[in-house]
Amino acid sequence: MLLFDPSEPEAWGGPLRIVTWARAAVGREVGCDDTAGLLAWTRLLESLRRHRAGYSREGGTASRVLAEGFGTLGDQLEGADVELRASWTPHGSDVEPHLAAWADTVCAFAGLPPYPRGVTVLHPRR
Repeated sequence: MLLFDPSEPEAWGGPLRIVTWARAAVGREVGCDDTAGLLAWTRLLESLRRHRAGYSREGGTASRVLAEGFGTLGDQLEGADVELRASWTPHGSDVEPHLAAWADTVCAFAGLPPYPRGVTVLHPRR
């Protein structure tokens, strides 16, 4: 979500704020790993850096949810989810690199690498 407030709220540090949420089903061993939330957060920040998306005032939370079924749902497999809620203030008004970074983060949550092996990314000239 891209928020705009011309009064530039002090907490934002600018007129724009990007807010995102992602959730992924993961293996139970990942869901039990204490570093799963940190990994999700790190993936987002790495994607922002990789796309040269300048930002500040980043903040977020990550959650790990473990689930097991009972009663009529007892035959369901045990599962886990990792959830990331994050926001940041983009530097400037060009949000394209931020969208690309968010897309990379969603792909990482889906289990896809940032780019397939052997693919060279050509960045447009400005």
